[in-house]
Amino acid sequence: MAAGWSNFHVGRDCGHVKWSKHITPKLTVSSGETVTFDAVDSSNGQLGPQSDASAIASLDLGLANPVFGPIFVRDAQPGDALKVEVLKLEVANWGWSAIIPGFGLLADEFPTPEIKIWSLDHEKGYAQFKDMRIPLRPFLGCMGLAPASDAELSTVPPTHAGGNMDCRELGVGSIVYLPVQTAGALFSCGDGHAAQGHGEVCGTAIETPIRATLRFEVCKNQPWVTTPQYQTPPQAQIPNPLPDLGTYGVLGVSPDLFDAAKSATRNLIQWLVSTKGLSRSEAYILASIAGDLQIAEAVNVPNYEVAMSLPLGIFTRT
Repeated sequence: MAAGWSNFHVGRDCGHVKWSKHITPKLTVSSGETVTFDAVDSSNGQLGPQSDASAIASLDLGLANPVFGPIFVRDAQPGDALKVEVLKLEVANWGWSAIIPGFGLLADEFPTPEIKIWSLDHEKGYAQFKDMRIPLRPFLGCMGLAPASDAELSTVPPTHAGGNMDCRELGVGSIVYLPVQTAGALFSCGDGHAAQGHGEVCGTAIETPIRATLRFEVCKNQPWVTTPQYQTPPQAQIPNPLPDLGTYGVLGVSPDLFDAAKSATRNLIQWLVSTKGLSRSEAYILASIAGDLQIAEAVNVPNYEVAMSLPLGIFTRT
C-alpha cells in the first residue's frame, strides 16, 4: 500500500469532545491498515476566516477541541502499544490563533480576548506575521485512546493514553506509540496545527482544519509503553523555508518550574515589544506559535532554569 493512500475514512461528522470507551467505533480496521481523518479546527467550527475578537468572547469552550473517531483496531488489548505512523497531513489555507481569557500560561496578565486570522501559503511554506514569516510545520495536537475506566474524560487535558499532547514533533514522518487501555484501543485524533512552538504558551497554535493519513500497527507485549512515546524523522526531512540564523533566548529562574516558565515567557515578550515593535498581545501569540520552552537546568536546587527561545530566521523580511 502506498504511503498516504487509504481505503478507510473518518469524516467531520464523527467528532466527539470526551474520551470514553463507550463511544461506538466509527470504523474497525486491522493492524497494518491506513485511515484518513478529516477534522475541523479546535474551535469545532465556531471560528472562521472572518472571525474577530467578539467571537472569542462568545466561544463555547464546552464544544472545543473535538477529536474524530474512534476507530477499533482488531487484536489491540490492554498491555499492547498502538503504533501510529503519520504519513500525510494537509491543512486548510487559513488558521487562527487567539488569546482566550482564563486560558494560557500568562492568563492573569492577558484578560482581553484577541484573535489573529492567518493566511497559510502552502506554496511558499509559511504564514506572514507583519514582517515575520512563520514556517508551516503541521501536526495533530490530539492523538489518543479511550481510557480503561468508565469515566468520560475531557479532550482538553492530555492523559496517559495520549490525547491533547500538543507536541509539535509529531509531524509527517513521526511515529507515536500509545498504551492500549481497552479492547480495540479506540483511537481518535484532531486539533490540527499549522505551526506551534514548544509550550503553546498563549493556549493556541495556528489552529486549522486538517486532513490526516495515519497507519496503525498493534505492538504486542510492550509494558514499557505506559505513556505516549514517539520517534521523529531526521531534521533534514522537515522542510524549512527560512534561513537558519540561530536563536535568541531568555532564561526564567525560580525554585518552581512553572514560575520559571512564566518568567521566561514574560521576558521574551518584553524583548519582542522592546526590539521588534510588537504589542504585548502580538508578542504573546508569536511566542506561542514560534517560541520554544525547554528546561535548561533542573539539578542546581533550589533554583531551576527554563529557557524560551525564538529562531531568528523568522525576522527575515520579505
